[in-house]
Amino acid sequence: MQTTLAPEFQGTPEGREAEAILRKCVHCGFCTATCPTYQLLGDELDGPRGRIYLIKQVLEGHAPTRQTQLHLDRCLTCRNCETTCPSGVQYGHLVDIGRQVVERQVPRPPAERRQRALLRAGLSSPLFGPAMRLGQSVRGLLPAALRAKVPERRPAGAWPTRAHARKVLLLEGCVQPSMAPNINTATARVLDAAGIQSLRPRGQGCCGAVKWHLADAEGGLAQMRANIDAWWPRFESGAAEGLVINASGCGAMVKDYGHLLRGDARYADKAARVSALARDVSELLPDIAAALAGRVRAPAGTLAWHPPCTLQHGLKLRGGVEQHLRALGFTLRAAAQEPHLCCGSAGTYSVLQPELATRLRDRKLGHLQGERAAERPAAILSANIGCITHLQSGTDVPVRHWIEALDESLSNK
Repeated sequence: MQTTLAPEFQGTPEGREAEAILRKCVHCGFCTATCPTYQLLGDELDGPRGRIYLIKQVLEGHAPTRQTQLHLDRCLTCRNCETTCPSGVQYGHLVDIGRQVVERQVPRPPAERRQRALLRAGLSSPLFGPAMRLGQSVRGLLPAALRAKVPERRPAGAWPTRAHARKVLLLEGCVQPSMAPNINTATARVLDAAGIQSLRPRGQGCCGAVKWHLADAEGGLAQMRANIDAWWPRFESGAAEGLVINASGCGAMVKDYGHLLRGDARYADKAARVSALARDVSELLPDIAAALAGRVRAPAGTLAWHPPCTLQHGLKLRGGVEQHLRALGFTLRAAAQEPHLCCGSAGTYSVLQPELATRLRDRKLGHLQGERAAERPAAILSANIGCITHLQSGTDVPVRHWIEALDESLSNK
């Protein structure tokens, strides 16, 4: 796809990157078949190909409108289209560029500005934890829409205390320690059982995804740099072999640090190294499964498996969790239909686009739970805090991180 950039974009980093991405696009339309919003709305402008044309027009100098902004807002950034694309178009990077350009040119109504500012500041704020605990204490009194975002309080359990020769850093995340603290402690316990020690460096925080995807590029990059500063001494000294991440959304963002900070003279090399050392915890499953052989008492019943978009399309990790959990005795099944489609969580999407997010959630739950009572799973497993919370808001079937289920299978042995 040929494009002639407007003068203000010629020679700029975002202009050069967008031009390179657009050059790969052959506008074949394969991506529309796997785009969740196109499936729901049937509008070409609510699919990747239509959004690419909108971004191309803006970069060529056409003034964007509120309608342009709406179509870009409706994108989940699930990156399913990247998995489908035969030309390797990096749509996720392109839509980030498009959103940031349009955000600078199209003012939002005051209510939208306030909502987005609250999300950008609030989710990574030190006040998020106390606010979540307060919400959990009065959860039954909350309006249904708010209650859906406040999971029931669950104990975290103990952090292991043994030291091991193998050590990794564990990214704890910004909202996960408050919303589902057992995910991090379960991760540390499973790694401990496999002979790997989890370290929690001071100074790490939000991976930067929330601010970055809400068009606050500088705020997101600042959080990325702060994390690199927190991790780097352990990597430089050899005190840790890598960075383990148990939220696939955070993992996809950290894997992108090298790309996003490539123009930063102080951080480019460090960011590239961090991205290379980052691993989703599922990538350690071969070592974990080998260490735990014969020590696992798999749970009874069938467990439904929902791989988050960030795991299967962002990180390109498909099948590993299923393969290794089945080898350990778990009875696991994927969604009967559309296992590749997004559940509608997508970071802050379920807050900003609740109607579409709810439709996608219910569609996903229908495929995961089956039509008959006999098909109902004992639990639904996933790999990202956003998907877990969003799916749980639409069902009474327990929704857990797969590593929590593995941790329980060890504690019950």
